[in-house]
Amino acid sequence: MEVEIISPDTLVFSGNADLVSLPGTKGAFEIMKNHAAIISTLEKGKVKIVNNGSEQFFDINGGLVEFNNNKVSILAS
Repeated sequence: MEVEIISPDTLVFSGNADLVSLPGTKGAFEIMKNHAAIISTLEKGKVKIVNNGSEQFFDINGGLVEFNNNKVSILAS
C-alpha cells in the first residue's frame, strides 16, 4: 500500500509499506493492505512503517490519518 507522511513544511515520507503502526488518540493501532477505510486523530508518538521486513520510525506531535483505497495519508503536526 502507498504511504505519505506530510508535515506543514514538507513531505516527510512517501513510499510503500506492508504495515503502518500509529499512535491513535484512543490507543495505538495498525493498518495493513485492504484495511477498512478510516479517518482518525493521532497523538504524540512514533509512526512505524514496515516494508519487506525493514522498519522505519518517524516521530510526530499529533495529527490526522486517512486510509482509503490502500493509501495511507498522515498529516502530522
